[in-house]
Amino acid sequence: MLKRWMMDLSTAQTDRACGVLLASAAGDALGAGYEFRTDLADVVPAMIGGGLGDFAPGEWTDDTAQAAAIAVVAADGLDLRSPEALDRIAAGFADWYAGGPADVGVQTSSVLARAGASPTGAGMAEAAKVVHDHNGGRSAGNGSLMRTGPVALAHLDDPAALVEAAMAVSALTHHQDIAGEACAVWCLMIRHAVLTGDLPTWDDIAPWVPSPERWRDLLAEAERREPSYFVQNGWAVGALQAAWSAITHTPVPSDVPCGHLQDGLATAIRIGHDTDTVAAIAGALLGARWGMTAVPGEWRRILHGWPGITGKGLEKLAYLTVNGGEVGAYGWPKVDRIAEV
Repeated sequence: MLKRWMMDLSTAQTDRACGVLLASAAGDALGAGYEFRTDLADVVPAMIGGGLGDFAPGEWTDDTAQAAAIAVVAADGLDLRSPEALDRIAAGFADWYAGGPADVGVQTSSVLARAGASPTGAGMAEAAKVVHDHNGGRSAGNGSLMRTGPVALAHLDDPAALVEAAMAVSALTHHQDIAGEACAVWCLMIRHAVLTGDLPTWDDIAPWVPSPERWRDLLAEAERREPSYFVQNGWAVGALQAAWSAITHTPVPSDVPCGHLQDGLATAIRIGHDTDTVAAIAGALLGARWGMTAVPGEWRRILHGWPGITGKGLEKLAYLTVNGGEVGAYGWPKVDRIAEV
């Protein structure tokens, strides 16, 4: 088993790390009830449930379910680039898919159906290539970007390894390079925010970004244009730009700065179209910046979803991930991995 070397994080950094999974799940569940609507400019989003999968209020969708499948593996302290880790992630995706999820992206569904009930990581990646080729060399949907938060937490200590892991986990279902690059860019941004407590600038992530000229321009465009411009957010680039535009165009409240998390998610959802996914992507970075404690308590109390866990379970998975699978000094969390989270 290839284990990761872990950093010694402060309490504030750990809170921000847990915020990655919690805020992403909150954005996912918050956006679920508004998916593919285009009349949201004046909406104040709430945990209404509904949506394509008729979800309960606070129930997350396929975005967070797949992130949880990754987080379960990362919580064991595995290097996510290793064949063992990729095999286990692929098996987790297959288990989730076998349960007949209420909502799943077309591309991901095609790959998981082809990969079968007991895939290896290599076998699932090969299925993704077949689907990519069948689709005329196109497979850059937003489905791998929406779940990438746990990858950032698994490799906080090594940005080069993080990029490799993000690309490898993305390729399990999305063969096109630009989808993996989007995951790598977002993970680098999450990493910076967790470690520093600040949103990144281009210079903060540039040394490790694949295809840097392309992503420098794409991020700059997101900062320049209003969020409402990024309505083509069903693919990886459009979803990343929508999320970054929502974050950078939402003012930080002077009285309660951490309210930027809630306000940023609202901005992301008001863009419309793939609301749960854009909000899940934005939530991962907003949580990395502001922390788990910035997620409203009324949201955290009702968060739940596959594989039968709650927001507290996501918190535990995040904690174990950034601690290499080890419990803390006081024996928390006391878990037998997914069975007790």
